[in-house]
Amino acid sequence: MVSRLSFADISLTRTGTGQDPRPTERECISLLGLDPLRPASLPFFGSDATAGCENELQVAVSGSREAADLPRAIEQSSYYANIIKRAHRGETSPRAHRDLERYLSDNVEQVWENSWVRFPLSRLHQNAILTLAADLKADKQDPTRGERTDTARFFVEEGGEKHLRIPISYLLKLALADVIGQGGSQETVRRTGSRLLTHLLSDNTSPETFSFHVTTMTPNTGYGRALARETAKRFLFTQLLIMYANEKFELAHRGQKTMLFFSPHPPMRQRALNECISDAFYRKLFMSPCLSGWDEGEAKHQYMILCHQVLSRSHLNAVMKMREAGIITTNLVMMPHTSNISLANNGTHVSMGSRKMSRMLGDPASGFTPRHEKCMGDLVAKVMEHFLPLFVTTYSAAPYRLAFEDFHPEQALGFLPHQLDYTHLRMLWRRWRKKAKNKFCGQALTPFGPPFIDHLVGSACRCKGDFIPDFRLIDYPVALLSTERSASQDGRLHNDRRLKEDLDMMGIFDKRMSVYLPYKLREFEVMGFSGFEARYYSQFEQFAGDLGRATDLQMLLNALAFKLIAAGSCSHQHIPDTPFVESERRQILFGTAIGIPTFFVHKDTPNRFLRTILKKTKNTRTSRRYPGYLRVLHQEYRLALLAVIREEAAELVEGFGFGDLLGDLELRLREPAKHGAAGRLTAGILAKGGADSPYDMSAREFNLAAERYYREELRQEQISEGWQYVAEDIEAMAGGEIPLSLEMRDEVTAILGTQEVDGFLRQTRDELLGDALAPTNAARLLQLMVIAEDLDTKRQKHSL
Repeated sequence: MVSRLSFADISLTRTGTGQDPRPTERECISLLGLDPLRPASLPFFGSDATAGCENELQVAVSGSREAADLPRAIEQSSYYANIIKRAHRGETSPRAHRDLERYLSDNVEQVWENSWVRFPLSRLHQNAILTLAADLKADKQDPTRGERTDTARFFVEEGGEKHLRIPISYLLKLALADVIGQGGSQETVRRTGSRLLTHLLSDNTSPETFSFHVTTMTPNTGYGRALARETAKRFLFTQLLIMYANEKFELAHRGQKTMLFFSPHPPMRQRALNECISDAFYRKLFMSPCLSGWDEGEAKHQYMILCHQVLSRSHLNAVMKMREAGIITTNLVMMPHTSNISLANNGTHVSMGSRKMSRMLGDPASGFTPRHEKCMGDLVAKVMEHFLPLFVTTYSAAPYRLAFEDFHPEQALGFLPHQLDYTHLRMLWRRWRKKAKNKFCGQALTPFGPPFIDHLVGSACRCKGDFIPDFRLIDYPVALLSTERSASQDGRLHNDRRLKEDLDMMGIFDKRMSVYLPYKLREFEVMGFSGFEARYYSQFEQFAGDLGRATDLQMLLNALAFKLIAAGSCSHQHIPDTPFVESERRQILFGTAIGIPTFFVHKDTPNRFLRTILKKTKNTRTSRRYPGYLRVLHQEYRLALLAVIREEAAELVEGFGFGDLLGDLELRLREPAKHGAAGRLTAGILAKGGADSPYDMSAREFNLAAERYYREELRQEQISEGWQYVAEDIEAMAGGEIPLSLEMRDEVTAILGTQEVDGFLRQTRDELLGDALAPTNAARLLQLMVIAEDLDTKRQKHSL
């Protein structure tokens, strides 16, 4: 019952500093018509939710140093020439040249992550040529402005022939444009395929794709299973584009076999390269030129340069905060490199919208305005942050090994000094040091010198570093901490702008960037829908089993948050907007990602919502080390969250039909090695490396094995999952199970030709899983997928 979490006599009155006063929760509840005893009144319940997904993907080129673009670009650069000259003249240490040469020559696997590709321009179909010409415009909405000023960097002369030189993120778009051109007079392929071109983009280092259509979350579609199905098919779609480009554009023939896969971490070799080149040269090699997805690509490219500069500066500033926090106590530190590589992290963002809230915000007569949306949205996000530890390592993860020499706090803690209060940062670091296998004679050691000394000490003392279940959440700025003056989630309009102003002046952030939050309100005026974006997902092992189930839980918790608010169980007063309270709840998320067993909460924490959860948390006791604090086990806290859901969301679970969801979640929590995403991903990595434990391998061996596992076995498994859904679509279209117009039926018949659908699917599947798909079959399969997508989109629009 709701009363179990209710607090007595809590006044829902207006608070604040006089700036942008927020409406009361009671006013928002009344306008939305929320009733905690009537689930159908709650946003995100039943068929109210819609969802979309954005995936960041890792790419690589397999080829020799002489064939791949990345090593050639380095060797042909003025930076490389200047390093050699300065080293010969004695103006700089020869180490810079030696390290760079080691990167180029010491590549046994001959895999070059995030390399560009180059191929003859003549290999492109005319439709792809026209697409390229349009994307090279300075402003796609104003052709009179001419071409981009950097157009020349995309063309090179080789063997007397003009070659195109582009990142793989843009190769995907040109490959699709080429396939559309090959489709000839097929109207559906041309129309829908052209729409899909805009869904292939990149604004960081890695290619990104986002949902080809908005998914309606209904019982008929299976809720999260529908989003997982769309994501799996979209992943296979990108694989087919890569296979098509490898053959059609002669990339494989020219020693540049491209690969695309899910991988959450920046590659090890890219980290090594980053440490021996300047930040400006790193950006030239790896920052996307933003050819696709943006009207003014050069302006977007400059914005990404800004992001890289700001995060690099912010990482440097974190060292000073660690000094102030008392974590760094000497003047001997390992200074972070001036080029931060965190933008090469890859994750998945799941956005979920409420049809009810979007409809009301689009209707002025409803009285529900952006002020009310902001008040409720920030509060729902704060409630959700308490539940985020349920998702980390259970549904997604990013297993990673740190060596002993990586355990300098200024390296290991990453952006955490900007995300946690000093008190929680010290507590987390102490517990992390205790957890790591860096002990000698029972005492925890930390590295203290240059890398070669740390390596010797670590080897002599048999210090093995640590294993992190989800390192991506530690190595990337997930949730920047509010300031005493400006809170990011206090329910007032434009609070993010005020926070960015403060962080800008502190040298932590730039006010031109978007504030990072793990669960972020998506405002109707900006996005065209009202909802939330989940940004805490790292690597999924399965689409349906992990992404689909996580989406179900996300939707359930959204509805539960609105129910608790409607019942008066939580308000902005229950979860105060102070940096300490923010840090207190977010430390649980980060601690779960690191894998430490405990966290600490002040006995008199002003976060009354957290206190109600702790009352249900078993084995909690008073801390002996920290007077006035409670010692809480992460595992027991997560089980308490599950108990809260079972008690407070019982009718929601029944209404959704999610009884099996909570049973599955409990298995993931109680048997993480077998059922959790982190456990399954780690098992795959260990099998790849031929080890029984992460500590049976060095940190470098484990992390390289992880990269190979993501690139090979996991990629094949995910291709197979996507293929199952695509084969079902094709069989349904060809067999008449899906009603097709006469024009569509003619297109399907023209694509299949005289070949029977069963024979086509068998042949294509064998070629696909054998990584030997002929470009003609890849094009045919892509064209059929485009037609199936057209049908999916129409069905989804009809259900909206």
